[in-house]
Amino acid sequence: VQLQACGGGLVQAGDSLRLSCAASGRTFSRYSMAWFRQAPGKEREFVAAISWIAGKIYYADAVKGRFTVSRDNAKNTVSLQMNSLKPEDTAVYYCAADQKYTDLPLGRYDYWGQGTEVTVSS
Repeated sequence: VQLQACGGGLVQAGDSLRLSCAASGRTFSRYSMAWFRQAPGKEREFVAAISWIAGKIYYADAVKGRFTVSRDNAKNTVSLQMNSLKPEDTAVYYCAADQKYTDLPLGRYDYWGQGTEVTVSS
């Protein structure tokens, strides 16, 4: 599976952005998808995930209520709608894929995209 993320950019606090991740392969519907982020000087952290079984969704506490993850199996894409952005959301955002359907917030994923940079100015 190859992943290509896009949609990052420079925005002001309070603005919105929508990240998208396009996946190759014909079995996208059998992969759980996740978004992680890594801010400068910090470790990578979990943001959101959506399971391939029953579409169960997980969010990090820091983004709950502001971010929405969704998937379109027909288009092999997963999206992250980010609203009410804060400067602390500044990071490189990575999409990830794995056939697991448990422990989705953990960072053990088989496939990773190249990352898209999000910068939120105050």
